[in-house]
Order: sequence, then structure tokens, then C-alpha cells
Amino acid sequence: MNPHDTWCPNVACPASGQAGKGNIGIHSRTDQRFICRQCGKTFGARTGTLFYRRRTDEAIITQVVTLLSYGCPVVAIEAAFGLQAATIRAWGEAAGAHAEAVHAAQVVRPRDLGHVQADELRIKTQCGIVWMAMAMMVTTRLWLGGVISTRRDHDLITRLVAIIAACAEFAPLLLLVDGLASYVTAFRAAFRTRQPSGSVGAPRKVPWPDLVIGQVIKRRHARRLVEITRRVVQGTTTTLLRLLWQEPGCLVLNTAYIERLNGTFRARLAPLARRTHHLVHRKEVLHASMYLVGAVYNFCTHHASLTTKDGSRRTPAMAAGITPHRWTVSELLHHRVPPPRWQPPTRRGRRSTALQGLIDRWCS
Repeated sequence: MNPHDTWCPNVACPASGQAGKGNIGIHSRTDQRFICRQCGKTFGARTGTLFYRRRTDEAIITQVVTLLSYGCPVVAIEAAFGLQAATIRAWGEAAGAHAEAVHAAQVVRPRDLGHVQADELRIKTQCGIVWMAMAMMVTTRLWLGGVISTRRDHDLITRLVAIIAACAEFAPLLLLVDGLASYVTAFRAAFRTRQPSGSVGAPRKVPWPDLVIGQVIKRRHARRLVEITRRVVQGTTTTLLRLLWQEPGCLVLNTAYIERLNGTFRARLAPLARRTHHLVHRKEVLHASMYLVGAVYNFCTHHASLTTKDGSRRTPAMAAGITPHRWTVSELLHHRVPPPRWQPPTRRGRRSTALQGLIDRWCS
């Protein structure tokens, strides 16, 4: 137990989410509990992890979640471990929620994406047809996130584009999608910057100068591919070629990388198999499973195409500079996401000396 590497999980505490400030002490080594000297609250070492308030051995939970994240059906895990199906599904859903929090804290940050591809998957579930839209950073194979909807419409694409925009910093960017027109509209609305004019009123929003939007439209006849149309909807050819050449062997517009990622998700998510009896009953379960598979793919899986010249293997998160080493599934499930920083209460009049002292110490 190291009190210097942990923080107070109490969102009402001024020291919430801040580690190494000297306010955390050891309350009980036997019970693995810490104490925050600022608010006086005690909390366990497993608070904020998947194992919080679970009595089953951590090794068994980790093994079950690992099998779920690699596509093992629930019935097989039920037979192998002697667990109830409801328990396995509850662990998987909780692991997905935890993985989504880790993903939001580690991946959804502005970075130079360079080349992004997006696509949708059509999934058959017990509650009907569901669409799963996902995006990835091509140069590092980093999965940026995904959204789920019962309709393949503008709202689905807008939510996916919002995730891409949250991960992108102002830099040359190539966006490759299929022929769905909603992508172009959503991209043009999201990737704009304010241009002050000096006059009264809101500043005008102008598109990014080095933004390239490309489409790869595939036409099929009798389930066979007969024609591929590649077109640049926005951007210059110079910027397009410069961004394409960042990835060796990628000299034409294509969506091969996101389609391979779709295949990975179909292999690792049992409900996504094209012919299966393991259909999901709720969209929330599918959403949690998507983020569990995505987090394991980003942090715990070596990607063959990311191997360096000296033979070092890397995960997408390592290639993106998020982490220097490959995480284990146990490390992913034990990773604690700090809560949001404490916000001083808004009151009328002058602040008290005690409140001002808290603000000076914890909000500086």
C-alpha cells in the first residue's frame, strides 16, 4: 500500500482526485484501507476498480473478463467456472463501464491524428437491428471510440464525429469514410475554428485549412464487389498525398484498416458473429462489451504492424504514446480513474478565511 500514489475518491473533498499531496494515510493494512486527512473519509484500496465490493477472487474475475474480451461465449465460461450466467454478464457489463472510463481518461485527448477512418457495423440483436459506428487512428491503429444506435442516421454519425473531434488537435487531418452523406455534413460542422472579425457578434467559423475528407464508395451486385469509386470531397491533393504517405504502402484512398478492425471486433464479440445464438438482449450490454473489447485491443494487445525495426512489439496505446508498456488485463481492471477536481461553492459575498485557504491549497 502506497498512499503517495492514490487520491481521495470523495467528490465533495477539496483534495478529490489529487495524488501526492500528503493528505492520504493508511487507515488499516489488514483491511487494505486508506484515510483522507482532509475530509476524514476512509476508502478501500479497490475503490474505483472493477473488484470493488466483489467477494470472488480477483484472479477468477480477471480470467472471466479476459475470456469475454476475446469472444468466449457466456455458456462456455459458465460451464468452465461453474458460475451463473447472470454473474458473468454483470461482470462483463461492469468491466465495460470501467473500460469506458479508462478510455475516456487516456484516449479521448487532443493529439495529432493524421489519418482517421470510420465505418459502421450492422448487428442483429434480440431487440432488433443495431448499428455500431467506430473510428480509428490509422498510423497507430488506435481505436478512438464507438457509438451505438438503432438507426443508421445523422444522429449516430454526429455522435461518432464528436468523439473524433475530441481526440483531434488542430493539425493536418485526413478523414476517410464510406459513401454515407451524413459523414461529410458532420465533419464540416465539427472541424471548424472561430475567426474573430473585430465586429460585433459571434465570430465566424471557418473549416480547418488542412482538412481532407475522402470517400470510398463500393458498389455491389449479387453480393459481389463490382466497382469502387474514390473521391476527395474537401481538401487539396498535396495535403492528401502527404497524409497518405505517413503510412507505408497506403498510396490510394481505402478503408481497409477500419474494415480489419471491424473483423477484429466481430471475432472478439460473440454477439457480433454473423451466425450465432449468443444475441444480446439490451443495447447497454453491447455498448459495454464494445468498450471492453476496445480497451483490451488498445492497451493489452500487441499489433503485428506496429513492430519496430529492432523487433520490439507495441500495442496501439504504446504507438500513440499513451503508455510506455503493454498492460495486462488485470492492470486495466485495476486502473483507477481520478474523479473530477473539486469546485469551490459559489456564494454571495466575501469568502471565509477557511474557504479561501482551501481554494489556495487545492485549486491553485
